[in-house]
Amino acid sequence: MNTLPTTPDEFGIFLPDQHGQAEEFFRAYGFAALRGVFSEAELVAMEQECVAAQEELTAGRLHERHGTEILIEGDAGDKANQFANYVTYMTELSPAVTAGVHHQDVLDLMSRLLHEDYWLLDEQRFGVVYQDARPGPESSYTRIGWHSDWQSGPHLDIWPAVAFTFHLDATSPANGFLRVVPGSHHWNTPAPFLNINDALVPAGSAEAAGHTSQPPPSQMPLRFERVPGEIALYCDRGDILFHDAYLWHSAARGTDDETRRRHIRGSFHSGAEELQGEHLADFVKNAAR
Repeated sequence: MNTLPTTPDEFGIFLPDQHGQAEEFFRAYGFAALRGVFSEAELVAMEQECVAAQEELTAGRLHERHGTEILIEGDAGDKANQFANYVTYMTELSPAVTAGVHHQDVLDLMSRLLHEDYWLLDEQRFGVVYQDARPGPESSYTRIGWHSDWQSGPHLDIWPAVAFTFHLDATSPANGFLRVVPGSHHWNTPAPFLNINDALVPAGSAEAAGHTSQPPPSQMPLRFERVPGEIALYCDRGDILFHDAYLWHSAARGTDDETRRRHIRGSFHSGAEELQGEHLADFVKNAAR
């Protein structure tokens, strides 16, 4: 009798003693998640410290460095000032987040995926970010269109890279989820010479990048259209999702305004370790896509 295929709930999910399997899956599909790394006490500590920072920022008691302007869509209006969807540079505010980012399971997987020259982008761009992606009427966040992280800085020598997301809430159609195109990190995806926020591609940018020279089978949509081969990627509370900087992905809006989708995200990079002046400004502008 044939063995049943892996179920969607198990697709790309690995335990802390399965780093080798996670690496193999990541290289094939462009993403992988570790489950069971954080204890409930560690998750509660991260959650409490992130929510406290969010409340301080909303009340105007945090330095503007931790503000949200560069990550909020241009049509957000006054809501961006009344409710903080994002708190940036969380490793400066939360010992629990700092401990999580430097957890040995996270670092061990990074050493496999990016080898020994990897570094955490924590003091530049916007660092490690707490995101409250609730879909309710008070929120200036809605959803994020198709992109690859590399497209936010095609002129920078900090790629390849791997993004991470610590899920404080499980994801679902009700509160929103990640859409990904498995294997798209292998495509030689063009830089966004036309994109939804009209950001200019900086001089000196690479025309395209990916892990092979194979061009994408179709053009990346500018907004939220369906992409052939895309899947919904759901995670449980505590899951750590890793995705390749060349992977095509977008975020779907939640359907229930009473829900929450909170997570902590950041990225590890290879290549040059310092972003300077105008290069950083261009990087930030394009990243807010």
